[in-house]
Amino acid sequence: MSTNVTLEQVAEHAGVSLATASRVINGSTRQVSQKLREKVNASARELGYLANASAQTLARNTSSLVGLLVHDIADPYFSSIAAGVTRCTEEHGLVLVLGTTHRSAHQEGQILAALRSHRARAVVLAGSRSTDEESNRRLAQEIEAFRAQGGRVACVSQPGLPADTVSPDNHAGAADLARHLIAQGHRRFAILAGPSDLRTARERMDGFHSALSAAGIELAHHNVIHGAFTRDGGYESTRRLMTLGTDATCLFAVNDVMATGAMAALRDMGKRVPTDLSVAGFDDIPTLRDLTPALTTVRLPLEEMGEQAARLALAEDPADPPRVVTVRGQVVVRESTAPPAG
Repeated sequence: MSTNVTLEQVAEHAGVSLATASRVINGSTRQVSQKLREKVNASARELGYLANASAQTLARNTSSLVGLLVHDIADPYFSSIAAGVTRCTEEHGLVLVLGTTHRSAHQEGQILAALRSHRARAVVLAGSRSTDEESNRRLAQEIEAFRAQGGRVACVSQPGLPADTVSPDNHAGAADLARHLIAQGHRRFAILAGPSDLRTARERMDGFHSALSAAGIELAHHNVIHGAFTRDGGYESTRRLMTLGTDATCLFAVNDVMATGAMAALRDMGKRVPTDLSVAGFDDIPTLRDLTPALTTVRLPLEEMGEQAARLALAEDPADPPRVVTVRGQVVVRESTAPPAG
């Protein structure tokens, strides 16, 4: 078997014209009879012919590429979503290309434009949207250009972009968690609120705060600490909170990686969870199984959300206007929260 088999050799072996072989191998929209298609494919397999991806893209005006754009693949939230997207693309026999944006709207737009130039079939965008409306407007324009070229886009995010969206109900999930903690006996809370310009962080903080207000509980301004949406951000925010002084009996971090950092900071400061301070998070990322004590959190079906977004992006029947699938989280009670002492 030659490693440099040409399409001309495949055509000669199958006894068809070069044009017919090209239509079969490269997926042209022009029809070829089933009998000739089988002959060409059999010859290609026998000779070990490897199709030219560029030629296929030219013939079909699309490729077998599907893009996945995430903020940070090291974050278990995004790796779980990626697992779901991967499962769906593998079922369709497509190639998944991963792009990491590092929470840069400019980088997100650049990668999307590059995927458009390669005629990617679809793209899934995963991650919270910024409160910067100009950045969102530019991204929306890039999505429209991608769709105008025949590509499809779906998001795991907040609604608002011109794309099908799988949207976690951050506000409701955080409110449900707050109500559970209030029922547990807590009345004094602190929040690791994440970045102030990140919509996911803001929605979760607002949902939690709304449930406190409905219960007649005031949240002191000095008990709300903003910081990076990361493990280290949670660690540093917790140290700052404890250094400033807090009377809180329960700490809510707006995502699990921040909560993980918070628990590490408390341990390093000689504090016990939940004896000295209860801690709760949001997302239920897979790495929590190794955390002691186990973290109370709001569970989102992350892999299923990724798979659902990929199926929306690859659907045969594009919707207009774009669809929004809302996913509500479930409070999962574990050992990191307990009734306050005294």
